Amino acid sequence: MQTSTGADQESLFDAIAYLIGEAQTIAICAHTNPDGDALGSQLALKLLIESRWPRKRVTCLLADDDPCPRIYAFLAGADQLVAASAYEGDPDLFISVDLSLASRLNKGEEVMRRSRTVAIIDHHPCDHPYGDAALIRPSAAAAGVIVAEFAQHLGIPITPEVAQCLFCAIATDTGRFQYQNADAEAFQVASMLVAAGASPSDVSLNVYQSFRLQFLHLKSVVMGRITTFEHGRIAYSYATVADIERTGASLDESDGLVDVVRSVAGSEVALFLKEVPGGKVRGNLRAKSSRDISGVARALGGGGHRAASGFTIEGSVDDALCAALPLLKELFASPAAQGETDAS
Repeated sequence: MQTSTGADQESLFDAIAYLIGEAQTIAICAHTNPDGDALGSQLALKLLIESRWPRKRVTCLLADDDPCPRIYAFLAGADQLVAASAYEGDPDLFISVDLSLASRLNKGEEVMRRSRTVAIIDHHPCDHPYGDAALIRPSAAAAGVIVAEFAQHLGIPITPEVAQCLFCAIATDTGRFQYQNADAEAFQVASMLVAAGASPSDVSLNVYQSFRLQFLHLKSVVMGRITTFEHGRIAYSYATVADIERTGASLDESDGLVDVVRSVAGSEVALFLKEVPGGKVRGNLRAKSSRDISGVARALGGGGHRAASGFTIEGSVDDALCAALPLLKELFASPAAQGETDAS
């Protein structure tokens, strides 16, 4: 297997391009509960492959049986996404985008297992990735950054449709360029994408300025529940299945509510919990300081980045709080061990 932490990105681009060139049928899949980076990156990659290799049969898969989240339906190709459970082929190549853990493929994992070859394009830390070629660069702000650079490496023209998908990927994974991962590279790639035809105002309108009234009612409930402890440095809130049903909001709409919790003045770590059908709870973690919250997510069966991670556990919101809050408190127990800076 070939893997990357960044230094050999060019050679891995060539390795992935070789796998694409050798394949006739290609399936591209992102992680379960896909966000803007997952969807924007995989849809852009499909368009790029079809542009460079027009005879390939490329299918973008959804890891879950749920439809594409409403706020991302404006992206080119979103209406052609196929549920992995409905995909019956044995593709020559399976490309995982925005994930490196097979378990996060959900129903897409079955397709991956029966594929002839596998490639990964990701920016999440992973010690033991699967696949024949794995380009994993945690220093990239988003998978969309890597996909954009893949297009540049191969000299594939970036159309306005591709640019829009990739700009959405980068904008959402950097929190509209407000998170700690919004580095110079992210801005440089975003600038290139705008020059290629991406519309930041259209992305903002669809993703951040088209909330249904039902969602806003749910948001008010979550805001009313925000609680802090550890002298205000940890903030959390939650939404139950009953809340979602009562307000008429949808599960996918609530994914951004962690940023409401994150906005509390003086907080350094934010936790948002959401009950989902099947007796499970999804947790979103965000950090505003130098503290690494990814270890908390991993301890709870999830993963992610230092400043943005997530997990899913069996049980109720109370069970999730009992599991997560002690781990979050430990982040503040030993500043030296956590690499705390004076600024944090």
